[in-house]
Amino acid sequence: MGFDKEASSSSHVLQVPPLPREDTPLLGQPRRLSSQSKTFANVFIAIVGAGVLGLPYTFKKTGWLMGTLMLFSVALLAYHCMMLLVFTRRKLESIHGFSKINSFGDLGFEVCGPLGRFAVDIMIVLAQAGFCISYLIFIANTLAYVFNADNQASILGLSSKTVYLWACFPFQLGLNSIATLTRLAPLSIFADVVDLAAVGVVMVEDLLVFWKNRPELKPFGGFSVFFYGLGVAVYSFEGIGMILPLELEAKYKDKFGKVLALCMTFISLLYGAFGILGYMAFGEETKDIITTNLGAGLISTLVQLGLCVNLFITFPLMMNPVYEVVERRLCDSRYCLWLRWVVVLGVSLVALLVPNFADFLSLVGSSVCCALGFVLPAAFHLMVFKKELGWDGLIMDAIIVVLGVIMGVSGTWSSLLEIFASKA
Repeated sequence: MGFDKEASSSSHVLQVPPLPREDTPLLGQPRRLSSQSKTFANVFIAIVGAGVLGLPYTFKKTGWLMGTLMLFSVALLAYHCMMLLVFTRRKLESIHGFSKINSFGDLGFEVCGPLGRFAVDIMIVLAQAGFCISYLIFIANTLAYVFNADNQASILGLSSKTVYLWACFPFQLGLNSIATLTRLAPLSIFADVVDLAAVGVVMVEDLLVFWKNRPELKPFGGFSVFFYGLGVAVYSFEGIGMILPLELEAKYKDKFGKVLALCMTFISLLYGAFGILGYMAFGEETKDIITTNLGAGLISTLVQLGLCVNLFITFPLMMNPVYEVVERRLCDSRYCLWLRWVVVLGVSLVALLVPNFADFLSLVGSSVCCALGFVLPAAFHLMVFKKELGWDGLIMDAIIVVLGVIMGVSGTWSSLLEIFASKA
């Protein structure tokens, strides 16, 4: 498990990177140590994303009580696996006496060699691309709803969703041509402010609608939707690829676990409130994108357009880890414009094939995020600490690996059934 030439060259790239990597911070400069409040903000930004918008629809399927229990259980497991990564890196660094593990991929290389880095790279590419596909689905569906009340209407022989998606394409080519995240940082902060404001407005609207309608609610939706709900919950808490670089930048590393726990608790409460309020407001009429339930009106339109702007700006930020991997493997870490454009084209084509936003969240959460968030962290921890863990620790890591595989396979199957059923 020693560092060899590949690890050394990778670490050199991390110090003076020609291109952003998956460990590039969302806020602040590389290597500038972060206060506890800034660490909290960075973790919040790294985790909170479009997944929250599919939670009310998921609660409709799973029931409000099952959905809530599932959400908090996944949050607890996600936190545990994030800390497993941190403990694994600290252990390896204590052996070597210095730090060269700056990212999830570096950790995979140190534990399993090139195969470990390859496994992490594949998972990160699929997860990040999956996030961006869901962004395009949301944007296209929302614009079609706002500007074309009849979603079956066609423009130039194409569905309105298809037209809006391709209308975004040239602008995304431009944004994704930007080589460094530094130039996108102000847009990132603006996007997150818009996101939080929109979520707040939606929750207030949900409360007002609930007091007026009081729809009938179900606490449990049945076992058949259990893994579907798990997939969406896992997707919502996906941010494990940023945990190691964020812990590395924390000024008070001994308090990072507490800050992470506090942030995960806050996010869980926010997600739970958003999901429950959305389902309480519209009951069985809850749609896969909750904002389309708000109806016509200036505030509703502004909220939906604001969320579209947020995800439109976030798209190139989330694609940067993908570019880091493909350019490192195919172009020797050199910036490659045509390769980025090909990737954006591929992501756009996949988005055209998926009709339902929440169904796709579940698919990505089940298939990729389970492996990235649960299986790999527990497996790496088990491999590094196998001589020091007691039977309880060994069994716990093994259970997480097996549980992650079961959740991944079952959730993927359930999500695919839902996607094909909605296309039929």
